[in-house]
Amino acid sequence: MEKMRWTERSRGPQADGVTNTTALAALPWFSRTAARDWTCAPAPVGVRSFHASLPGYAPTPLLELPDLAVELRVGRVFVKDESRRMGLPAFKVLGASWAVHRALAGRARGTVTLVTATDGNHGRAVARTARMLGQRAHVFVARGVHPAAVAAIAAEGARVTEAGDSYDAAVRRAADAAAAPDTVLLQDTAWPGYERIPGWICEGYSTLFAEADAQLAEAGARPPALVAVPVGVGSLAQAAVAHYRGRPNGTPPALLSVEPVSAACALESLRQGRPVTVETGTTVMAGLNCGTLSGLAWPYLRDGLDAAVAVTDAESTTAARDLTALGVSSGPCGAAALAGVRAALGGGDGEARRAELSLGRASTVVLLNTEGAAANPHA
Repeated sequence: MEKMRWTERSRGPQADGVTNTTALAALPWFSRTAARDWTCAPAPVGVRSFHASLPGYAPTPLLELPDLAVELRVGRVFVKDESRRMGLPAFKVLGASWAVHRALAGRARGTVTLVTATDGNHGRAVARTARMLGQRAHVFVARGVHPAAVAAIAAEGARVTEAGDSYDAAVRRAADAAAAPDTVLLQDTAWPGYERIPGWICEGYSTLFAEADAQLAEAGARPPALVAVPVGVGSLAQAAVAHYRGRPNGTPPALLSVEPVSAACALESLRQGRPVTVETGTTVMAGLNCGTLSGLAWPYLRDGLDAAVAVTDAESTTAARDLTALGVSSGPCGAAALAGVRAALGGGDGEARRAELSLGRASTVVLLNTEGAAANPHA
């Protein structure tokens, strides 16, 4: 049975050292029991070998953090560290490069303009891919995207245009601009009639999970019992579902999505059983500040996610600081996975949620650190 619960938890120790045990906030939490029985088609073979052919490719580290295993009361905790992916501080280039490769494969030779909207990392990945292939890039950003993120995109040689007050508004402007001749829209969110390229972007992310499988085996670890994934428009979570539900091997892991409380469109969509748009606020988790899920991702999230949680800026900032202290460069978006697992397993209902996720003392947990500190100027 699907359920949405807002469970009480306290803020814990106060700044003055006094522990406040009064329930001050409700944890936004959704869980369902049938997700691990659902299956889907996997990503196509050949994606990882394509990435391996690119200049600068190397698997990103899968780092074991025993201190977190003790804290979370599980067997082993690993962080898939995407803070240095092919010269960029985030994983997005995996999707951008594969999608551009597929999009240009059937076109006549010549220069095109790759158009996209972004909160930062995706736009920079598209711009880097365009520069690598001798193409042009035009990137739309909403007002409020940090000037340092805009400058990093421009430094890749892209034209950058400010468009609207939200990510969704920038997406609309990018789609309009892509109607011009010799342009290709490289957006990582899908809507009716625009699904093929977002699907290729999602396929590109499969390399991350294939690497993690091999690295866990090399470490002699059990397959993951829980994988925590930060969610913006949902494409990375879609890739996680496709990977773990597309190649069932033994007991599949529980999949947990994590979002900002100010932009929890996946959690709210799961609660209502249909895709909904939420009004977004400001958040240090800029790359997750999305009010609308990708239409392509929604069926995967609806059927393949075990649970969803939303976290505060303070929780993600604390998690980023703690990961940094453990030797992992992380911004608030990347650290959202740790913040979400902490929130899910803590508080008065933590034991019940642990049971819902089938976590035990010997379980392996994988956290996706989707960006380094350098990717998020708010950090």
